[in-house]
Amino acid sequence: MDLTKGLNDLVAVALVAALTPLVVALLPGPRIPQVVIFLLGGVLIGPHVLGLADTASIQLLANIGLGFLFLLAGYELDPRLLRQQPGRLAIGGWVMSAAIAVGVTGGLTAAGYIRDYVPVGLALTTTALGTLLPILRDNNMLGGEFGRHVFAAGAVGELFPILIIAVFLGQRGSFVALASVALVGALALTLTFVPRLARSAAMQRIVTEGQEATGQVTLRWSMVLLFALLAVASRFGLDVVLGAVLAGMVLRGWTRHLKMDTESLEHKFDAVGYGLFIPIFFIYSGMSFDLKSISEDPLRLLIFFALLLVVRGLPSLLVYRRALAPVQRLEMTFITATSLPLLIALAAIGEQDGVMLPSTAASLIGAGVLSVLVFPLIAVGLHRRAALTPADVGITAEETPQP
Repeated sequence: MDLTKGLNDLVAVALVAALTPLVVALLPGPRIPQVVIFLLGGVLIGPHVLGLADTASIQLLANIGLGFLFLLAGYELDPRLLRQQPGRLAIGGWVMSAAIAVGVTGGLTAAGYIRDYVPVGLALTTTALGTLLPILRDNNMLGGEFGRHVFAAGAVGELFPILIIAVFLGQRGSFVALASVALVGALALTLTFVPRLARSAAMQRIVTEGQEATGQVTLRWSMVLLFALLAVASRFGLDVVLGAVLAGMVLRGWTRHLKMDTESLEHKFDAVGYGLFIPIFFIYSGMSFDLKSISEDPLRLLIFFALLLVVRGLPSLLVYRRALAPVQRLEMTFITATSLPLLIALAAIGEQDGVMLPSTAASLIGAGVLSVLVFPLIAVGLHRRAALTPADVGITAEETPQP
């Protein structure tokens, strides 16, 4: 790759990332997520519009951005949550979505509308927790019992499809893929015990003193953990997203065992992830967007967009009928229906198989982009209009002031 060309491409991408906060602040009306401007900016500078940058030059950085996105999602996830009511309801909702997806994709395949029904059906069951986190956090929607349900639904909507991708849609047989998933999972579990071997006073002092200034010990070892599990997952023929999620979960265990200053570490992750790598991933996704295929069959995009809401979103109205207030169930409907990163991965898998139609791949990604643009805005709007109860913000009955 030509170095000058690569640097020019990075300049264009960095410019989009730097201008995005200014554009968001200047646009009238409700503030839209920065992710949307990243995607639109990528489309603009990409090969299908202005041709100012090429995807090949930034693919590695984009993959690191994808890894960071899911590392943060894994870091936020408490595995114990999946064994509690939010987790059980989330699993029930995903199973319901999967059943609906089977029926929908079966009908579309019988009608000759799609050919690669497995990736398409799986795409309709995904939730973009990593993409939603900055949007929901900025609007204070992750606290209290509602936040626990959001984390559980998002985690299931990412973890379950990732595991199915790794086992059934990889380049190896299902048994070998399942064994690979088990080995990578065992490695991640083993890594969680590493801090227990480093509980000496000297090691604690090194970690404490090296968190700030030029040492940045915790951040550097976090990066080693991320890159190592990404490399191992890729080596076993698994999707790198699985390695990133496991890295986040392992990292959460490390912070707990070493009693680290998590607030400081999280600020650093925000700076490195959201400040650098994650914007590159979304801009890269916009650059890869095939506008020609969309323009030739725009109805296909709208159908997949509607199906994301029907297949993944609507089950929330039933699943959470006893756990959440009516307005919160509506919010969950649009939150769970938001999808993008895994749609990109599944579209790539379908095209590599040579079965998925190019128009289907482009429409899936386009539907994901549209879902990120529309669904979180609706959820945020509903949240702002609804009156919050003490339970919504995590205040128990004992803590509620009495008149």
